[in-house]
Amino acid sequence: MNPAVGVLDYGSGNLHSACRALEVAGARVRLGTTASDFHRSDALVVPGVGAFGACMAGLRETGGAALVNDWAQSERKLLGICVGHQVFFARGLERGEDTEGIGIFPGTVERLTARRLPHMGWNTIEVPAAANIFAGLENRRFYFVHSYGVHAADDDGNSSVPADAQVIWCEHETDRFIAAVQWGSVTSTQFHPEKSGAAGAQLLSQWLES
Repeated sequence: MNPAVGVLDYGSGNLHSACRALEVAGARVRLGTTASDFHRSDALVVPGVGAFGACMAGLRETGGAALVNDWAQSERKLLGICVGHQVFFARGLERGEDTEGIGIFPGTVERLTARRLPHMGWNTIEVPAAANIFAGLENRRFYFVHSYGVHAADDDGNSSVPADAQVIWCEHETDRFIAAVQWGSVTSTQFHPEKSGAAGAQLLSQWLES
């Protein structure tokens, strides 16, 4: 039977595109807001567009932040996309606001240092040899649209991800940032797999099969 995947609706996300891409990849998709909506789901997807602070406000108001944290702690399969990836980190510094994130990863989301922002369009990713969900996607092009992201470490040199996480990188101009993270049952992507054509479809299929 095809895996049952919940897509979290907290008022911010490209829900139609995400749901459609997951269905094409072989998932049975359920759109919902509360934990009870997903009690039979094998995996959960957290999409997101817009500002970090607004997305976190929506997640807290709907109970989505607690749901995502509980899901990660239960080691069930979890995927964050774009701002849905960003809110997995501890903090977001955006437009003069310092907002607490969900905190699955310890890093900070901040404005990219590249001259041309937003970083919008197609770009390649750097994949470590051991990243099984991203196997076969080395140097493939994915679709990005963002001005904020996470670098390797904060200003004090603290790592942005757990030591045993697998990190996928991307470079825009001379700014190298985290394009995706794979850590146990948690995967997150700064790029949009649902907008990334064949490469995105392959990634979603491999995530579903993992």
